[in-house]
Amino acid sequence: MPRKICVVITSHIHYTRTRLVLRELQARPDVSLQIAVGASAILPQYGDALSAMAEDKFTYDAKITMTLAGGTPVAMAKTTGIGVTEFATAFENLQPDLVVVRGDRYEVLSAAVAAAYMNIPVAHIEGGDITGSIDESVRHAVTKLSHIHFATNAASAKRIIRMGEDPRYVFDVGAPEIEQLEAHTGSITSEQINRHGVGADLDLQKPYILVIHHPVTTEPEQNRAHTAMLLDALSQNGLQVIWFWPNVDAGTDEVSKAIRVFREHNDPRSMRFAKYLPTQEFLSLLKGCACIVGNSSSGIKEASFLGVPAVNVGTRQAGRLRADNVIDVPYDATQLRDAITRQSAIGRYPRSDLYYKPKSSKTIANILATTDLYVQKRFHVDSDE
Repeated sequence: MPRKICVVITSHIHYTRTRLVLRELQARPDVSLQIAVGASAILPQYGDALSAMAEDKFTYDAKITMTLAGGTPVAMAKTTGIGVTEFATAFENLQPDLVVVRGDRYEVLSAAVAAAYMNIPVAHIEGGDITGSIDESVRHAVTKLSHIHFATNAASAKRIIRMGEDPRYVFDVGAPEIEQLEAHTGSITSEQINRHGVGADLDLQKPYILVIHHPVTTEPEQNRAHTAMLLDALSQNGLQVIWFWPNVDAGTDEVSKAIRVFREHNDPRSMRFAKYLPTQEFLSLLKGCACIVGNSSSGIKEASFLGVPAVNVGTRQAGRLRADNVIDVPYDATQLRDAITRQSAIGRYPRSDLYYKPKSSKTIANILATTDLYVQKRFHVDSDE
């Protein structure tokens, strides 16, 4: 019988970064693909993942409502608890042989906890990375609940093994989203970008900055002030700006409030604000920008492969492996403006293969379909220790 593999999708970005893996699994006769979609992936204000899935001819087998509003640490904690309950019900109904999760989000922790307690093996994509905020703790917790590990780089694979995971089940496969970038040939016009969001009309034939700035969950009292500083500095930079709405993490309301207040009290003639773009349009926008600014992993991972200059602000990506395209700055207006000026003048850095390996998605799908599964984990101790 085909192996029943349930892939968990909890955000629009997770879907876009996993779609090639889904496609490879869907094409295999030895796999019965299941998709459990929930959390912000089913909330239109955080990206319309369900429409994107339908366009790509994917159907979901479980739709999980679990996200509490409020954008606070309490909402995150309670959402995690609701998620454990709802994922347990979904897994009981679907009876998967293997559950696949990705990354470091609190909703992913819910799925991993539910599967582990139900004796369902868990495969984890993107374990072993070092990042800032509570996300790093969640990532490592998911690693310890997981049985098969897909690291995006050699350093992270070694880190997973040092955490006591069996090296036979740790695979350095690269990042599937970089493979997607390699195949991307699309483009985006000014007319297309100006259909999204609000603010000034942009001319993509002229230089523009792409901004993705999310709340930092461990710095709740600073999220609004940090966002206000970024807005003020970028409005005086002289380049066009396309600014994307924050994710659903604790502090999102403070970030959103700073954006709304700024728009009410200023006339940003060169700034446009959007909630999200369809995947192919976003990749085209990223390819064409003079610089990406903020605290998203896109500036470190996707931008490194494209050679796009990035200014990483603050601690959210602290410790993540980065290429030469990244300049790190604190929340300081002068340093931020100087970094943007330098990066925007560079043009392009050489392509980095730090997170790239060819046929990453096919490799992941093959391992998921053929690796012997097990339930009882043991802390692996190297023979040299």
